[in-house]
Amino acid sequence: MDLPVWQKLYEELQDQNFVIIAVAMDSRGVSAVRGPITKAKTTYVSLIDRDHVVSELYNMVNVPQAVWVDETGHIVRPTEVSGFAMSLSLSKIRKTREIYFDAIRDWVENGDQSHFVFSDADARAHLPAFTEDIALAHANFHLGQHLWNAGNRHEGERFLRRATELNPDSWNFFRQMKNLKHVLGSGGPEFMNRARKHSKAGKEYYPLPDMAEMEAVKS
Repeated sequence: MDLPVWQKLYEELQDQNFVIIAVAMDSRGVSAVRGPITKAKTTYVSLIDRDHVVSELYNMVNVPQAVWVDETGHIVRPTEVSGFAMSLSLSKIRKTREIYFDAIRDWVENGDQSHFVFSDADARAHLPAFTEDIALAHANFHLGQHLWNAGNRHEGERFLRRATELNPDSWNFFRQMKNLKHVLGSGGPEFMNRARKHSKAGKEYYPLPDMAEMEAVKS
């Protein structure tokens, strides 16, 4: 999540009943993420979810992802990548973010009349599937994390790896498994091999949000 950019959007919209709650999902805890949050000088709420409760509740598999929740507590856009593109083109990255932020502006201005807001049926259709394997993946992840923190790192890693096998779409599980061993552990050769397999399977690392405006930048 590009904290300074989101801070700028928050400053623009905070007086219009708009709230940002950022959640850092990092098994290493406060020390791993305090620096970037402090450096960005964010004034919106920033939480640290060491146990990945939020990612389990909303079936988040990567960062940055977002959920739009209206003032009544309804999810009007379920979990999706928050306008970030995996691209070597800086202009594409900027354009996707611009489209996503403009969509948020439209939602803030027009509420449930915004064409970016899903109907209840469409919102349900866009909910990420939560299968038995995904539920088991979360159970293995939590057990692995507990064992790791208790000092049993060999067994902990075994359960963490099993979580990534049960839910291969979860980059969160993979990153946490690797980063517990080394601060930059998730950026090594295993990550690149995993990314290539993901791509060969026809899956996108950062699938763009379902917005007609995004079609122009998909190519």
